[in-house]
Amino acid sequence: MTTETATMSANAQDGFLNETDEFAFLLEEVPRVLRKAFDESIAQFGLSRTQWRTLAYLIKTEGMTQTELANCLELERATIGLTIDHLEKLEFVERRSAEGDRRVWRIFLRPKAVSIIPELRREANAVYEIMLKDVSDADVAIIRTAMEKMVGNLRGSCAL
Repeated sequence: MTTETATMSANAQDGFLNETDEFAFLLEEVPRVLRKAFDESIAQFGLSRTQWRTLAYLIKTEGMTQTELANCLELERATIGLTIDHLEKLEFVERRSAEGDRRVWRIFLRPKAVSIIPELRREANAVYEIMLKDVSDADVAIIRTAMEKMVGNLRGSCAL
């Protein structure tokens, strides 16, 4: 690298990253690290995070269609189909054709899934406890409010 190139490179770097960039990078880092910790904690059940999230939605609203699940999880229909295939192989869920429309499948929990729900809850709570260690309830409330505002701002912008 020539001296001129090094000087131009240094000048380009000066002021390029600012505190807002660093904050945005940190916002991205939290879910990345959380996903990794969560994946490690539920690996013992043979589940991925997406499969765990699928079960969580089914616990809340059993009998959802594949399309409804895909929308909730913000996944493509093919991806949710593969997820459900895997959960079926693990005997956690079963597909049942919808009454009146044999093209639509509703997804139901099987007893094996119901039996591990308390263990999954404990694992999730343990990960959350680690994540929130030394973070007060008041701090969580402030962070939550700020993040809800940020999401609202971004959803309302024309750029998205």
